Amino acid sequence: MIYGLLRWITGIALHWFYSDIRLVGAAQIPARGPLLIAVNHQNALVDSLIVGWLVPRRITMTAKATLAENPLIAILFRILHVVPLRRVSDEVRRQGGLPLDRSRNAQAFAEIFDLLERNGVLLIFPEGKSHNEAGLEPLKTGLARLALQARDEHGITGLRILPLGLVFEDKGTPGTAAGAYVGTAIEMDSWRGSDPAMLTEEIADRLRAVSEDAELPRKESTQTQESGNSVRESAIAFAAWWGRLTHELPVRLARSIAVKRSTDADEPAMFTIIFGVGLVLLTYVIHLTIVGMVIHSFLFDCLYLVGLLSGAYWAAFQQHPRRA
Repeated sequence: MIYGLLRWITGIALHWFYSDIRLVGAAQIPARGPLLIAVNHQNALVDSLIVGWLVPRRITMTAKATLAENPLIAILFRILHVVPLRRVSDEVRRQGGLPLDRSRNAQAFAEIFDLLERNGVLLIFPEGKSHNEAGLEPLKTGLARLALQARDEHGITGLRILPLGLVFEDKGTPGTAAGAYVGTAIEMDSWRGSDPAMLTEEIADRLRAVSEDAELPRKESTQTQESGNSVRESAIAFAAWWGRLTHELPVRLARSIAVKRSTDADEPAMFTIIFGVGLVLLTYVIHLTIVGMVIHSFLFDCLYLVGLLSGAYWAAFQQHPRRA
């Protein structure tokens, strides 16, 4: 339930920043079975949010363990079941030249294998870091080693590695479009060999085809159709107008703050979403306080809150497809 709610909020927040998010190849996303999603990483936290919004299955994410040193983030990780991984670069700085603990991620891998045995989905950024380069950075071998170990040592069958490429018109500019291409999955049951380097090369080739070598997907053409329910369409139009009226100020303020605070191209979208959610929630508190002072009715307060949420939803999605 919490995941579904956060995913719903994420979809709205993403459309506060990007005018459109286009997906090509949705039919190639496996509906069931263990799945590793390999994604290029050019837009920090936003990459995870976009994948979580586009993929209809519940996704478990990985993140660098140093983030969990913040108590609030650690709690969020537990709620969302984010698996923290200790990166070599972080551990080298932490250890100060001492030998690395090779078992540092043992618990994390145990959680991942348990997830895959239960036909779960894991999102991994095989480049290992977010960056601003136009092309794909060299991939780490961790994803390949994980897939091979799951197949050969844990006997997990039906495992697939799905390349998903993210493409941005201009990732740091509000009102631009983003796109995603779903590539051809690697079937681990039929993959020959156990060389992580060879599998990593194959993952890189397939991921490059849907990211580095891909252009922004074209906007789907929309045909004007006679409305079968004019009352419903009018209600949606009104809700979208109300949503824009009540959310435009905090969203514009969030964008302004985000642009001023950003020092890197992959920060404006992330900061806009973070600041935007906070400012919108603050706006809701102000609205409900004023309404409560004028109309002393808990039921009316609840209905007003529903109106605010409905407005936020339709302001984001009146002109865009809604995804389950």
